[in-house]
Amino acid sequence: MRAMQFSRADGRLRLVDIPVPTPGPTQVLIRVNVCGVCRTDLHVVDGDLPDVPDGIIPGHEIVGTVEALGADVRELALGDRVGVPWLGATCGCCRFCLSERENLCADAKFTGYTLNGGYAEYVVAQARFTFRLPENYDDATAAPLLCAGLIGYRSLSMAGDARRLGIYGFGAAAHLIAQIAQAQMREVYAFTRPGDEEGMAFALSHGACWAGPSDAPAPQPLDAAIIFAPVGDLVPQALAGVDRGGVVVCAGIHMSDIPAFPYRLIWGERQIRSVANLTREDGLAFLSLAERVPLRVATHAYPLERANAALDDLRRGAFSGAAVLRIRAS
Repeated sequence: MRAMQFSRADGRLRLVDIPVPTPGPTQVLIRVNVCGVCRTDLHVVDGDLPDVPDGIIPGHEIVGTVEALGADVRELALGDRVGVPWLGATCGCCRFCLSERENLCADAKFTGYTLNGGYAEYVVAQARFTFRLPENYDDATAAPLLCAGLIGYRSLSMAGDARRLGIYGFGAAAHLIAQIAQAQMREVYAFTRPGDEEGMAFALSHGACWAGPSDAPAPQPLDAAIIFAPVGDLVPQALAGVDRGGVVVCAGIHMSDIPAFPYRLIWGERQIRSVANLTREDGLAFLSLAERVPLRVATHAYPLERANAALDDLRRGAFSGAAVLRIRAS
């Protein structure tokens, strides 16, 4: 099969021809149709995450078809259209796994980081961390649901019932979660890069009632804010815009250092929370919600062999929405 493998020597992906993997007893073999390109993939190839294996195949927004079943798999069938997210395996027996908090498992493994991912024609995945997908999304629009959507959904859940919601960084996750927030009758205030007029217009067309630069004050006191941009400097900025009792949710797996800020910004029972991965329940709940609330998913397609170009374009903010690699025709 063709695959794009990461090389630690130069931090780039290389197109290789390698054997198709064989599923273990609890795994399925999936023929990959498309794979989303996520900011976390950038953190993998840019060395922001520790101990990235040389030769790893990135990609954790995988959409494809089940081609083979492990001997112990009962929950999926040959031919099922499925998706594979970031969280790829857990121990299943620690206190976190046993309390439906497997996202905090110390022995968790991650698709496209510690497990080979979907920048390839085939991938194996644990059946229990593989989801059937809503039929009202084609392959390309389903792919971003598997991380941008899922992590965004968990972040929105952590924001509680906030009526006025600020979103900092309006990319793949934000443009999905803003639509859900709008459907829930919330007000969404979008903060983009200063001078990014196109990004502001994109936010207004995808659920935001206001859009402005991230260095501007919030036009209304916010009940909560979600920071999708991996920029630590935004944390004090968001705290300054959140009302008493509000929460600032840091949604990324990696963020630059948060600068010192005066205590008065967090006084008044304001909170800062981080989001770690996702749970299986998050996946089931969000995909069910996405079936009931049809989302407009903006995608930009690249062929598999142009994965480096897709990552470069994402790094420099060359598009709004989400990038996807087309591995096969849908």
